Amino acid sequence: MRRRENIIKWLMAGDPAIRWQVLRGLVHATDDEVLAERVRVAREGWGAAILDLQQPNGQFGADRDWGWMNTIRTLTLLRELGVLPTDERVQGAVERAGTLRFEEHGERLFFEGEVEACLNGRILGIGAYFGVPSERLAAQLVGEQLTDGGWNCDAPPSVRSSVHSTICVLEGMAAYERAVAGSDDVRGARLKGEAYLLDRRLMYRRGTEELIDKRILRFGFPSGYEYDALRALDHFRDVGAEPDPRMADAIEAVRKRMHQNGLWPLNRIGRDPGALVPEPDVGAPSRWNTLRAMRVLDWWAAAR
Repeated sequence: MRRRENIIKWLMAGDPAIRWQVLRGLVHATDDEVLAERVRVAREGWGAAILDLQQPNGQFGADRDWGWMNTIRTLTLLRELGVLPTDERVQGAVERAGTLRFEEHGERLFFEGEVEACLNGRILGIGAYFGVPSERLAAQLVGEQLTDGGWNCDAPPSVRSSVHSTICVLEGMAAYERAVAGSDDVRGARLKGEAYLLDRRLMYRRGTEELIDKRILRFGFPSGYEYDALRALDHFRDVGAEPDPRMADAIEAVRKRMHQNGLWPLNRIGRDPGALVPEPDVGAPSRWNTLRAMRVLDWWAAAR
């Protein structure tokens, strides 16, 4: 108990984006206490620094060729940090980003998405979170679901799903469901996609003990497009799923990544072009990974 108290104290010494989520997910503070901390995310620390990077044309980062990617990555990160969508500065940033167009894809506006599922899943999620959900993009992703239950940026011609593409779409669909009432088609597709992951016990090639990808056991931040076991578990926790025995190996993998001091390290940094890196030191204790691991293990233990 004392160690947990010390870890929470260490977490609360971090960024407002960490503190408000600790208050909500680990301390179970009152709604007023959580909100008082959450409003600070856009005004100081990581959130404020990220918002400062937006260009006058709406994109994030100065690289014109990768401006759309930087913008997807940055707005996804702001969503993960839990910046308040109602904050005036945030609303302005979202409005400017919404004027961007995908020139190679029929001049579609930014929140209408493009052609790759891993990108469109994130665009669907940030649009829904920031108050501009795209029914067209949601329907496109539902229609692109593969027969095995997941998604793949290389489909077609690929007919097999990718865990990386699939987790991006599932997170986006979960955000869309929260924003749009009566999204039964999206919910059905999400549940089928989650079954695809559960059939692989979140880690393995179907019906084997072979890891889908060795990076699955390396927990990264920012998460970007890359799948890992902790990200998958945190998704199931976030949507209020019941813990499933097929998650047990992934839970054990999370436990094993904990250091003796009770903290989790940053195993890798998201590799998207222009990725912003609030925690830059691979191998060092990570408040982000520690927060996520602790709340996943709490969720798992509460149901046992």
